[in-house]
Amino acid sequence: MVRLLARTAVFLLAAAIGVVLTDVLFDAFGWDTFDIVWGDPLGFVLAVVIFALAQAVLSPFFAQLARRNAPTLVGAVGLITTYVALLVASLASDGLTISGWQGWVIGPIVVWLVTMLATFLLPAFILKQAVEERRDRD
Repeated sequence: MVRLLARTAVFLLAAAIGVVLTDVLFDAFGWDTFDIVWGDPLGFVLAVVIFALAQAVLSPFFAQLARRNAPTLVGAVGLITTYVALLVASLASDGLTISGWQGWVIGPIVVWLVTMLATFLLPAFILKQAVEERRDRD
């Protein structure tokens, strides 16, 4: 149970990091096509939860579909599910707005890359923190 909660927390945190860093990157380039609505923090949290949930549900579905019908697309499943999950999150919440070609082409790629890296690196960082805290107590 603890492991499931830890994985869920890492996945939600990675999704939030991916969306926030994409927004920051787009702002740095002056693109207004991938925006977090910062005036609605609850909307942002809802968008991240919807995005993460949609990705978790759609990923196995698209992976199975790709394995059966188009095995060469198996490697692109993460990117495809990121795109669809962002579409669902932007339609189902007011916390994330995506428009224009940059938002719909570059945005999912950046979110996918950052989320993938965060999902890989966060457990190691959290584990390192837990080990250091344990050493400090002993």
